[in-house]
Amino acid sequence: MLTSLDHHQLLVFWVQLLVLYAAARILGEVARRLNLPAVVGQLSAGLLLGPSVFGVVWPSGFDWFLPGQPYAEQQSAMLLAVSWFSAAFLLVVAGYETDLDLIRRLGRAAALVTIGSLAVPFVGGLVVGWAMPDSFYGQLDGVAPSRLVFTLFIAVSVAVSALAVVAKILGDLGLMRRDVGQITIAVGMANDVIGWIILGIIAGLAASGELSVLDIGFTVIGLSAFLAGALVYGQRGVDVALRAVRREGKNLQGALTVTLGTMLVFGVITQGLGVEAVLGSFVAGVILARSRYHQIESQHLIEDLTAVLFAPLFFATAGLRLDLSLLQGSALAWALVLLAVALVLKFGGSLVGARWAGLTTREGMVLGAGLNARGALEIIIATVGLSLGVFNQTTFTIIVMIPLVTSLFASIGLRVFSQNLEGSVAERERLAREEALSRNLLITNSRILLPSASTANSIVAAQIVHFAWPEELPATVMAVRANGSGPNLEVLEDVLYGRELDVAHLDDVDLVEAAAQIVAQSKLGYGVIAVGAVADPSRQTFVSPLVDELLRTSDLPVVIVRKARNLLPGRLPGIFAQALVPVVASPSSRAAEELAANLSARLGTRLMLSHVVYETGAPAGFGAQLLAPLRGGVFGSLRSGQSALSPEADVAERVLAQAYTHALEVHANADTEIRFARSPGVEIVRQATEIEADLIVLGGRLRRLDDGRPSLGPNVEHVLEHASQTVVAVIMPDRRPE
Repeated sequence: MLTSLDHHQLLVFWVQLLVLYAAARILGEVARRLNLPAVVGQLSAGLLLGPSVFGVVWPSGFDWFLPGQPYAEQQSAMLLAVSWFSAAFLLVVAGYETDLDLIRRLGRAAALVTIGSLAVPFVGGLVVGWAMPDSFYGQLDGVAPSRLVFTLFIAVSVAVSALAVVAKILGDLGLMRRDVGQITIAVGMANDVIGWIILGIIAGLAASGELSVLDIGFTVIGLSAFLAGALVYGQRGVDVALRAVRREGKNLQGALTVTLGTMLVFGVITQGLGVEAVLGSFVAGVILARSRYHQIESQHLIEDLTAVLFAPLFFATAGLRLDLSLLQGSALAWALVLLAVALVLKFGGSLVGARWAGLTTREGMVLGAGLNARGALEIIIATVGLSLGVFNQTTFTIIVMIPLVTSLFASIGLRVFSQNLEGSVAERERLAREEALSRNLLITNSRILLPSASTANSIVAAQIVHFAWPEELPATVMAVRANGSGPNLEVLEDVLYGRELDVAHLDDVDLVEAAAQIVAQSKLGYGVIAVGAVADPSRQTFVSPLVDELLRTSDLPVVIVRKARNLLPGRLPGIFAQALVPVVASPSSRAAEELAANLSARLGTRLMLSHVVYETGAPAGFGAQLLAPLRGGVFGSLRSGQSALSPEADVAERVLAQAYTHALEVHANADTEIRFARSPGVEIVRQATEIEADLIVLGGRLRRLDDGRPSLGPNVEHVLEHASQTVVAVIMPDRRPE
């Protein structure tokens, strides 16, 4: 039955939250300004408000803030409940950052560094833990833990790293996407995963109260079954739930409901297995981040809320339990021994593993420094050990002090060892590509939707997508079959070979219904729709019946492919040799430039970046004839002609210079040209023929007419209708009228 709290108890509770939160936020910000992890300042807040400082400086105030009997039990229970709830959110965020595929991809180097960074300090922790006297043991209901359980808790607490702290330091130093940074993150993830598994096992052993083969087997089998079930059936359940809440588009409240529900369900399961509920929260974060229907907005909200509220409260509450007065005599000596084991053996083990994996000594030192960062996991291990009676207050203080010192070492060591660290040529090229990708409007890290109703154009649309978008992004083909005909799925799968691919079938539906289902699917986390469009013999549509309906109802960018001309006899598309890319100063044109540049970088297609200046009064083609000899991307040469001195030509030069620079960033092959004409659409078609282009890539801004029908503008529509080349039109949506 619920017991009511009196006014004084509630007042003390709210004051505790206010003071802990304010101190943690302020000191966390101070730590950041000193280029230290925020966790250092947040732990220090609890240390200052605990018995070590506050209790000495103002004993009567401290007794009011953390009262003794008869209120001690209830006040502690309320504060610790908030702490554990905060820890659950902290571990969901850690799960978000855990990419199991990344651990697998980095392979040998990550595995060897993981072995060295875990095994060496773990063995050292076993030796020290076994040698520590019984005076460091805790008690639960008057029963002390076994020496094996105590030793295992000590060993795992000094062996693991803190992924969140590692990631924060690497991000602050700009090392996150470096090769050594990726290996550090992968090893940090492995440390977290293995650390949580070990913690789950030894927590189960501690809770059982005895060491029996049956208890150990139950804990290991139960935890293994939970992890396997979560990765398979839990993943399916989360996917179904997240998909359901995204049926009408982005649904932040629905996504948060699924996130919190998954966190609580998994926490209940792991707590029921005799393992701490926070392990379930960690697995929940991993599963949620892996879902294809995951809403990144909900993740950012959880991360922000955790960083602003839950993490400061958790770390400050943990620091509140530190009592430095306990570190005297032998306790101080053992604290220094454990700190040395944590620092030296973690650094040495990481360095040995790095050298074993073929990395340089400098890279091994960066890994050793970074992996010494400790934080949430170690503090949770200490908290679990204290709650289970494995640790007493002195041991808890020692273990929680270790992350403070080692995180300081990690921050300083990474800064020193990573100075002037040069990567390989391949690494530098990769970083340049990633930097260009981060600024893109169209080519982003979102999934791709490929509606396919025709054969030739759909195949070429798949080719364009496959070579323009990163290969690791999954794609979904929605096969529209009407009147017994549909796309050749076998050829589409060959074109998209190596990319994760799903296929959905829409059989015997009219085009309006097909478009409705495609748009509904697009709301489930896709970033672009790429579609092959067939001509409309009746000429009653702008592009084609299906594409017009997609343009009318979709809010995503749409890539349209018309007039596929590069299919080989085996019905696989050939390589485009020359592409014309009309360039103007608009987001849709920039999106088309991105697509063409990435296509050129992958296929070697030569790009002609062209800007057509609208010129009144001159005969069609006059400006083109005047400037025909002035091609080649040397913008200064355009000033030799009088027309090139016009303000419009100056603007054209700047627009082309930006497009040319972007093409060079992704290693595309490009030339530039300025033309003058009364009709840009006509001039684009003429220029494509003159330069013998086999592809035209252009951008268009979607406008919806008063009756809801789409309009792409006269130039795009003219090119789609009259060009003899394959045409790729990138259509960016406008805002819907209210």
